Amino acid sequence: MAIGATIHTFTVQLSDVDRGVYDELQLRVARHPSETDPYMLTRVLAYCLEYEEGIAFSEGVSATDEPAVMVRDLTGALVAWIEVGAPDAARLHTGSMKAERVAVYTHRDPEKVAAPWAGKRIHRAEDVLLHSFDPGFVERMAGAIERRNTATLTRTESRVYLELNDLSGESDVHTRSAA
Repeated sequence: MAIGATIHTFTVQLSDVDRGVYDELQLRVARHPSETDPYMLTRVLAYCLEYEEGIAFSEGVSATDEPAVMVRDLTGALVAWIEVGAPDAARLHTGSMKAERVAVYTHRDPEKVAAPWAGKRIHRAEDVLLHSFDPGFVERMAGAIERRNTATLTRTESRVYLELNDLSGESDVHTRSAA
């Protein structure tokens, strides 16, 4: 945990109909002082939407050699490298070399996030997926974040429905390749 980080807890009722994943998650999220609420919520959404055995948060914005979220198998091998925000092409290239699967979740304009990647070397760029949400969705929902949070997150037909501390919202999950 980073020095000066604030701990937020999230109790999430997850119903991911698209993947057949149903669980109650108890998350402790260390928020670095430089991390914004929308970025932290995007990390939580990425964790939930990628949830599987072996998933974990890294040290967050202070981790230079790890993604925001990662999945390891039972042997400790890195299976998924999951970035949040607007990572540079070099991080995606590194992640794609180290893990079977690479994904990026962003609360920003996906075209602006992907533009700097054009012409850059990214290993298996066509397999790297960029996920984004409707404009303003994450920012609006992030306004409901408290130190202790209760959420219900449902994904069905690539649409998420989120209730966070009595604020409700919904958004499509837009997905495109990094290539």
